[in-house]
Amino acid sequence: MKRIIFIIVTVAATAMLNACQKEKDAGATSAVKIANEWWVTLDSVGILDYYAIGHLRISTYNTSANDNSFFVDDNKNGYGFKIKATADYTNLSFSSMPLAANEYFIQGSSSFPETVNLTEGKIFSKAGHSKSGNIADSIHMKLEFSDNPGFIYEMNGVARTRFAEDDY
Repeated sequence: MKRIIFIIVTVAATAMLNACQKEKDAGATSAVKIANEWWVTLDSVGILDYYAIGHLRISTYNTSANDNSFFVDDNKNGYGFKIKATADYTNLSFSSMPLAANEYFIQGSSSFPETVNLTEGKIFSKAGHSKSGNIADSIHMKLEFSDNPGFIYEMNGVARTRFAEDDY
């Protein structure tokens, strides 16, 4: 009888441990480690929120190629840029090609920059805190826009948690 109880307990414990293991989502894209919405500020020369516009919601998401390229998109909430960047998913780092084409640029218009150079992009897992204090991933990148060459901006922020108290 003790042997049967031991076997039942062992099988149950094994089943519980296996149930807790995270399996790879078969429908996940290659950019799953980097894809998110983020609350960021546009900083420069040591000044946080350089233009005093507050927190911006930007997005990072996969391209249709589903490889190591993905989009960085401020959804026209800040400077107005959407560019393709290249990710190193192992190190959670990313950058764009120099003079990456801005998909929001309209020929003959001066509303958005024509190109953007993104460098030193990095995601830090669970290294930030949301507005209400929840632990969240943080993001950092340096940006240079073609309509202001030589002036380097930084975007710094945290992942959007989707809790109402964390939204700006």
